[in-house]
Amino acid sequence: MTKRSLYDLYMAAAAAVREHDATCATCSPERRCPLGQSLYGELVRLQDDYLAQQKTKRT
Repeated sequence: MTKRSLYDLYMAAAAAVREHDATCATCSPERRCPLGQSLYGELVRLQDDYLAQQKTKRT
């Protein structure tokens, strides 16, 4: 099995947030349920990591 790239993990996290937001009656852009907050936090962390990786590749 091949290791998933940071980009793949980032895109999977974005998809998980979109899927959750589409089905959760509690979540909104201003307020998230505990699961929604967890998913969104993971997305933010992966996005930050991915953008930092891209920045180091350009320099």
